[in-house]
Amino acid sequence: MTPEVKERIETLINSNKIVVFMKGNKLMPQCGFSNNVVRIIDTLGVPYETFDILSDPDIRQGIKEYSNWPTIPQIYINGEFVGGSDIAIELYQSGELQQMVEVALAS
Repeated sequence: MTPEVKERIETLINSNKIVVFMKGNKLMPQCGFSNNVVRIIDTLGVPYETFDILSDPDIRQGIKEYSNWPTIPQIYINGEFVGGSDIAIELYQSGELQQMVEVALAS
């Protein structure tokens, strides 16, 4: 990953309390896993941003290296990597995701 790609990723992560790197966007997810994450976050009723990795091959590869996580989608809350679809489902079901989001939005 080039320093420029890393800087772009960090800017996206640090300028949004909640950002999801996904296939498609929150209005038109392009895969089932991305759709799962959008539905979960929409249920929380909080503001968040998405980045369509299909629109940028450098970010698509770079985000996997940045997080050391091989799959998409990837959720970042308050600058921290949270995980993907399966982890989001688990965190939502346990109530932990709601707590993480509340803390992020309060800071």
